[in-house]
Amino acid sequence: MATAEAARTNLAAMVGEDRVSADPAARALYAIDDIMPGLVVYARGEEDVTAILKFAADRNLAVIPCRNATKLNIGNLPRRYDIALSVKEMNEVWHYEPADLTVSVEPGMKLGDFEHFLSRQGLWIPLDPPGGAKSSLGGIVATNAAGPLRLHYGAPRDMVLGMRVATTEGKVIKTGGRVVKNVAGYDLAKLITGSYGTLGVIVEINFKLFPLPARRATWVLSTASLDVARVFRRGILDSPLSPMRMILLDAGAASLSRGATEVKQGNELEIWIEFGGSERIIQRCLETVQDLARAAGASGEVLDDLSATRGWDLISDFGSTLHENFPQSIIVKAALPIDSNEEFLRFARDPCEKQALQAACFSQNGIGIVHLCLIPNGSSHISSAFIRGLRNRAISLGGSLILERCPLEIKKEVDVWGPVGDDFVMMQKLKELWDPKGVLSPGRFVGGL
Repeated sequence: MATAEAARTNLAAMVGEDRVSADPAARALYAIDDIMPGLVVYARGEEDVTAILKFAADRNLAVIPCRNATKLNIGNLPRRYDIALSVKEMNEVWHYEPADLTVSVEPGMKLGDFEHFLSRQGLWIPLDPPGGAKSSLGGIVATNAAGPLRLHYGAPRDMVLGMRVATTEGKVIKTGGRVVKNVAGYDLAKLITGSYGTLGVIVEINFKLFPLPARRATWVLSTASLDVARVFRRGILDSPLSPMRMILLDAGAASLSRGATEVKQGNELEIWIEFGGSERIIQRCLETVQDLARAAGASGEVLDDLSATRGWDLISDFGSTLHENFPQSIIVKAALPIDSNEEFLRFARDPCEKQALQAACFSQNGIGIVHLCLIPNGSSHISSAFIRGLRNRAISLGGSLILERCPLEIKKEVDVWGPVGDDFVMMQKLKELWDPKGVLSPGRFVGGL
């Protein structure tokens, strides 16, 4: 293996002295569980990325692509971490066609900047992922990160028309296209989306866009009963309504959604549900929601626009708030059959209360995604056995559970992804095909890929 200084010198000759840093402060920004990269290299474009990847592969140097580090907490410990490949300078918009609802953009652009750019033409990309506005588009696609808007619009995988991907051979592979109707061959874009930077580095993404809703309104149901929450959720999903997003919050999550820095505990529950459309459509939706709430034995209210916008932003990016205020917090994500959401939450409540753990639950109850946030205090401890118990319960309900954020000592004892599935052999073959030397994010993904 080349020495760090030799690698720095060679990379500087390729991309420029000012774009390669061994400074501890720069490296610390991209640390993963206290493991810092040997170097940070800032790519200016596709040519830089391909050259860096080829250089790393030839010298067996491990590379992890990054931008704002909003997703670096997800994954197992890297086996090696020589180069943090930053794409923060790759933030150009290409081939923008508002009339066709399509756009091509580089991976380093932040979601907030992208939304601001699109809004000038009354368009948007309906994503509200963890990390919020500061998330990069490349990171969102690489992790298939989605929030409550997934209920109506789907995940990033559903919005990507195509992309350009740099490989460790120093080549660029084009997948898909720039039009909505594209059926030529296997859609490799869907393979790359959600691969967590283990197969290649995204250098350009083609998205399909959506018109901004004319108006939006959020209605909040309050109850103390999971049974009532279940009846209301079923009523919504069985109705003709098509909400943009819906989420079930326990007392802890509800307090965080209103900007509290302390996590309230109790049996209170809230269901937030948002609709979009014309004034007439909004009014009819709210009337139907009120009827369904009464039928379930609950009541609710319409939030003012400012409170709704702020609340949804906090809900979507709850992980940042937790990490800032409770750095030792643990976030688990369970993917469950939709009708098991409330049952999983009921199961999790009992051990949390017995161990005096503070908890906040964000359940995308119309999809089957549950984020359970566990916050230890001075008299409590979250053990690996506790996490395994939650995982076993999720599996018994027909789902799965991963650790999205946890202290290093937990990550050393528990595989964050859980048991591999029947498709793991195929995943191994794809990894060997795309990254034969194991250069990209080694050990980070499912089964240590």
